Amino acid sequence: MASGLFALLDDIATLMDDVAVMSKVAAKKTAGILGDDLAVNAEKASGFVSDRELPVLWAITKGSLLNKLIILPVAFLLSAFLPIAVTVILVIGGVYLAFEGAEKIYEYLVPHEHKKVVSLAENLTEEEILKLEKEKIKSAIFTDFILSVEIIIIALGTVVGEPILNQIIVVSIIALIATVGVYGIVALIVRMDEFGFKLIALNEEENSFSDQVGKVLVKALPKVIKSMGVIGTIALILVSGGIFVHNIEYFHHLFPSWPSIIKEILIGLFIGFVAFGIFESVFKLFKKKAR
Repeated sequence: MASGLFALLDDIATLMDDVAVMSKVAAKKTAGILGDDLAVNAEKASGFVSDRELPVLWAITKGSLLNKLIILPVAFLLSAFLPIAVTVILVIGGVYLAFEGAEKIYEYLVPHEHKKVVSLAENLTEEEILKLEKEKIKSAIFTDFILSVEIIIIALGTVVGEPILNQIIVVSIIALIATVGVYGIVALIVRMDEFGFKLIALNEEENSFSDQVGKVLVKALPKVIKSMGVIGTIALILVSGGIFVHNIEYFHHLFPSWPSIIKEILIGLFIGFVAFGIFESVFKLFKKKAR
């Protein structure tokens, strides 16, 4: 009886050791996409009323966890029985990300009539603020879904051929890191100013060390939030380009001597603006018919 228990404990220890090694490899493989995920989601999660930031982030985090619960079992099943479907889903998601990035660039570069953007900081009723929050939360969760698919598929690719239990544990660990780690850092970013004000109020001394650090954090927040828009747009293009390069044979072998990051950005931009052009043309056509 005792020998059987020790054998079971030994098997568990071996499994945990294998999982730790594979998780480390998977984390390295997904580090780049996790960085892009952080940039995109930080930009998506910014712009809310100060006292609503944490509740909104919690709502997005719960949506992200639900995304992972939906994606993980589907990814395991498709990988086992219909691997081509995984690639198709990835490419479709890549087109959406590229489109969103191209749309942001167009909005910034091309002079045209803009839709009135309502800020959550304006004097709105509580009902209007909650409605706008729900729209932004839905957008953030949808983008998170696409990025989560990419993260999970990359992580799954590092453990292909391993026992199914190892695959489930390793990929689930990476998925959990992708949610808890990313949104934990986002929460720290959007609460920088609050932390800064608390440091300033920490003591009554003038120009103390805590005051200086607090002022730096308060002044830095608007710049960090503004930069998130730029970083998030670049990340959308880069992630989408990476999806096309790694999953479409033609793009994979295109310009072999070029640095991969340049190739991925250019391909992401090209497909993004093609998708944006098609969308705009179809939208204008339907708008004309509606008149």
